Amino acid sequence: MATRWGICSAGRISHDFTVALKTLPAQDHQVVAVAARKLEDAQEFAKKHSISRAYGSYEELARDPDIDVVYIGVIHPHHLSTCLLFTNAKKNVLCEKPLAMNAKEVQEILASAKRNNVFLMEAVWTRFFPTSVEIRRLLAQEEVGEVKMVRSEFGAPLMHVPRSVQKELGGGAVLDLGIYCLQFITMVYNGEKPECIQATGVCLETGVDETVVVTLKFSKNRMAVFTCSSGLQLPNDAIIVGTKGTIRVPSNMWCPTSLVVNGKETQYSLPEPYLPLNFVNSTGMRYEAEEVRQCLLKGLKESPVMSHSDSLLLAEMEDEIRRQVGVVYSQDCQ
Repeated sequence: MATRWGICSAGRISHDFTVALKTLPAQDHQVVAVAARKLEDAQEFAKKHSISRAYGSYEELARDPDIDVVYIGVIHPHHLSTCLLFTNAKKNVLCEKPLAMNAKEVQEILASAKRNNVFLMEAVWTRFFPTSVEIRRLLAQEEVGEVKMVRSEFGAPLMHVPRSVQKELGGGAVLDLGIYCLQFITMVYNGEKPECIQATGVCLETGVDETVVVTLKFSKNRMAVFTCSSGLQLPNDAIIVGTKGTIRVPSNMWCPTSLVVNGKETQYSLPEPYLPLNFVNSTGMRYEAEEVRQCLLKGLKESPVMSHSDSLLLAEMEDEIRRQVGVVYSQDCQ
């Protein structure tokens, strides 16, 4: 039986996710419906992607009995209400990252998924790329010895993008870009909570963070540092330094297609899209989609690779970084 997907929102990321799904076998994955806030947007999306059902509200999608899992591609200030809509409708959910605006909202979403006995995963797509699978294998086998330092960065000039700079749209570099660096660090350090976080940054007049530098200290004197910026183009790579060698993820570290282990590079190619993409390497979203299918087939309610505790840890760290940099969203005051 194919895993039957419902797509919530007809925006650019939902387009790319749907294109990525089509790179997987049709007998495994099917998109059966799409919902947008305007019916004409949903209809246009459905026509473009040959989807049989289009809804002009998310509630209609939540009531569709033929959907196994909903992909949520709305902007993150709406993640809480949208996740609750679908989990309360007993729908399995794959929600774009960041899962929510803060740790309190994340806890609310996770509690609802648990209460309704449904699968829920934050769509940290990077974790499921073949490169990330290989990194975890190398670390488990201690190929580079004991890891002592992780460095990562993600910066792109996004000042022209409203959702990057406007507070009410969830703007700010940490939630949009820094999450990729953070998830990489927590993946390498196996979901361990850092002993100490020190953050400093530059904020825009809109009250959101533009460039942030963060240093993290873990147990056994292991360190990590990352930089994220929505104003600057950074090299966008990541490196893991161990006592016996290094693992480097060249640009683009958030959707990587190559890995350099002790100087030796290996390429991991992605399938070609059948329609133009909005974002780089988006067909790589196929790996998280397949993870969702495998979890559902096993009856799991969370992914062991991107677990609920992983999502909560990310949110708690993001909260602390924002606190130190001085970024407060309306959701933090509720």
